[in-house]
Amino acid sequence: MLVIRPIDYHDLPALERLAVVSGGSLTTLPAHREHLNDLIGATRQSLRAEDEAHPRSFHFVLENTESRELLGISGIETRIGVTSPFYSYRMAEFTHTSKQLQIRNTVGTLSICQDLAGSSRLCTLFLAPEHRNALNHQLLSRARLLFMALHRSLLAKRCIAELQGVLDEEGKSPFWESLGRHFFSMELSRATFLAGINFKGFIASLMPQQPIYIPLLGKTAQDSLGKPRSDIASNKQLLEMEGFSFSDHIDIFDGGPTLEIDTDQIATFQQIRRTTASVGRHGSDERVPSLVSNCGFSDYRCLIATLSPLAPQLTTEQMAALNIGPDDPIQITPCHSLAAATKTN
Repeated sequence: MLVIRPIDYHDLPALERLAVVSGGSLTTLPAHREHLNDLIGATRQSLRAEDEAHPRSFHFVLENTESRELLGISGIETRIGVTSPFYSYRMAEFTHTSKQLQIRNTVGTLSICQDLAGSSRLCTLFLAPEHRNALNHQLLSRARLLFMALHRSLLAKRCIAELQGVLDEEGKSPFWESLGRHFFSMELSRATFLAGINFKGFIASLMPQQPIYIPLLGKTAQDSLGKPRSDIASNKQLLEMEGFSFSDHIDIFDGGPTLEIDTDQIATFQQIRRTTASVGRHGSDERVPSLVSNCGFSDYRCLIATLSPLAPQLTTEQMAALNIGPDDPIQITPCHSLAAATKTN
């Protein structure tokens, strides 16, 4: 059985393997043992903290309860940019006019900013390649939302999610090659690694402080702005089904889009049904795949079960996996219809 639970210190070796398999594609999952141990420590501390206003970081793992194998990881940061800077490029337009020549040009620009500081963020979504399918992806991603719905007071008014930017056939970022490389003098992988281990001082020191005129970038780089990698299209689809949308912020390294939403408007929040757990055999009525969670905090659990919408009943095995007994409170929400699996977010 596959279950989502908070990460713990004994998960470190498996987490290191996931970080290596991810190949550096996630800023928040660098193959760096000390940072990964800190990631776990931040979650354990967040599950003990009492001050709701203090920024917290929660990471969850998808575990096969029979083999004890970790299949993936996903995370939530309750408030970004509070303890360390969170940079983005803001896309905007400027109009230049010459009355004498009767010429009026509107030109796109990119400006470094910290507009998104204070937002909540969905992060660190990675599912091992051999376990990628639509339901596993949805469990790993949306289990976070059920946790957030239980603990809304920890979250900011706005929630964001970043998607990796376009890569070319050689695996390079057109945006980085056209812009970032000229300022950082390093490979994109090196820049994301440094940012991932919270060595962010170099960003403020090396980033362009003045607006960048988009037409000065290469054509391929211009075309990639605010677009995600083709292999994570279902990530974007799932986020859009929750109500997230692209505004005007992109990643400073690869130009990928940042999707945003008013936290209270997340679709799953509206779709959750809260009831009490009961054990029984499934009836003859139609059943649908659904996410089911307990209502815990440090002992949070979530799984997918095929249930009757009218009379949802769990097996004894499912109740044990959720750490609940009869009549304990649970949350249920139907799975979205999602055609394809994904890699990272």
